[in-house]
Amino acid sequence: MRASTKWAAAALCAAAALSCAALLLRPAGGTTAVVSQNGAVLWEIDLSRVSAPETFRVEGEGGLWNVIEVQPGRIRVESAGCPDQICVRQGWIDSGGTPIVCLPGRLTIQIKGEGDGVDAAAG
Repeated sequence: MRASTKWAAAALCAAAALSCAALLLRPAGGTTAVVSQNGAVLWEIDLSRVSAPETFRVEGEGGLWNVIEVQPGRIRVESAGCPDQICVRQGWIDSGGTPIVCLPGRLTIQIKGEGDGVDAAAG
């Protein structure tokens, strides 16, 4: 094998190794909470970028309201003006499993991000 062929092969191997390392070491995708009311998106919050707890209030029809609390990596309905309080009792969510829903307030909070696909198939 000639020297120029050896250098070309070495450069190709180095490029392949760098490409693999870049794919394996890239940062994981963020998790985004999507807060919607009446089907309209109010906010999209990247939970991986939240650095301090924060709360905000969403006003709904008929005087209904929800106070949403966001912390790094998770979100919940802290309190609500609805009679059943199901959205409050659901607690924190941090993955795309089950959304928070306040039917009287027509509010939904869903988690979207990497890993939203199917984990397994049943047959």
